[in-house]
Amino acid sequence: MKLSQFDITFPKNLIGKAPKTPRDSCKLMVVDREKHSLQTRKFRNVIDYMEPGDCLVLNDSKVFPAKLYGTKEKTKAKIEVFLLRHLSVEENIWDVVVDPARKVRIGNRIFFTKNLYCEIIDNTTSRGRIVRFNIKNDFKKIIDKLGKMPLPFYINRQSTERDRKNYQTVFAKKTGSVAAPAAGLHFTKELLQKIEKKGVKIVYLTLHIGLGIFRLVEVEDLSKHRMDSENYSIPEHTADVINQTIKKKNKVIAVGTSVVRALESSVISKRLVRPTSGWTDKFIHPPQSVNVVDKLITNLHMPRSPLLMLVCSFADRDIIVKAYKKATKEKYKFFAYGDSMIII
Repeated sequence: MKLSQFDITFPKNLIGKAPKTPRDSCKLMVVDREKHSLQTRKFRNVIDYMEPGDCLVLNDSKVFPAKLYGTKEKTKAKIEVFLLRHLSVEENIWDVVVDPARKVRIGNRIFFTKNLYCEIIDNTTSRGRIVRFNIKNDFKKIIDKLGKMPLPFYINRQSTERDRKNYQTVFAKKTGSVAAPAAGLHFTKELLQKIEKKGVKIVYLTLHIGLGIFRLVEVEDLSKHRMDSENYSIPEHTADVINQTIKKKNKVIAVGTSVVRALESSVISKRLVRPTSGWTDKFIHPPQSVNVVDKLITNLHMPRSPLLMLVCSFADRDIIVKAYKKATKEKYKFFAYGDSMIII
């Protein structure tokens, strides 16, 4: 397949800038792979596509307020520091992205308060830097207080206090993502309770989402694209429940492409998965297929994105293109704060 085959267009005014309230009131497109049919419902109706004995798999990674705003020592230039990855807890060293990068060099200090600063100790990419913070104790509390939620670039506005709650799933638990597992944003606690009451097993894994999900594919040969590595963990209980579900011929339902990537990174023979933790840079694209998952709940993704390509590995590209055309016609909202679909 060619890169241009994933260049799906839609009006920019359909990009979601704020979530629906309540969360499960957004639109849900039902994509039936066998019947090649499309249907529009509400997200709260997603329970109708689950049966007793099925397994719903959620990513419990929690977004942290990763954007810090400070001033450069001496010049007082305003600098944004985007925390990506904690490299050393002992020395409080972080992998970050800075903006504007041209003003930030090795040896510079950026102050966030009178007593808190970071020092640039290395360069990584054009905007990437390695920094060391001068404070180690209670640093998480400091970030929670000073940091801003890292909304995706396409939302194109400053985050607010409301985004601290909105850009977070109701089941978020383990801190580490700089982007929300967006397919999970539509669930409410009440909906999850109804799903569990129906006899559907709910299990969790963790995949900390990085900025790499926003990096579009630029090479015509898809196999040449390289995903950024992301840390993930599949607990033993989660693997056991998934494997039992598969053996009993019930359905495994993944909530989001991050869940699919984690499961496919841990797959063993006969579709089964193993409990594991580590790093994955798995890139799933046609003509590859998805082994573990039977149904996928996902959002409407960016053209040429690895996430769209994963969806087209799970379902035929033609039905996905058809679904996106229907979404455009019916004015679905796209991306993280947008509407949803379930592929069955």
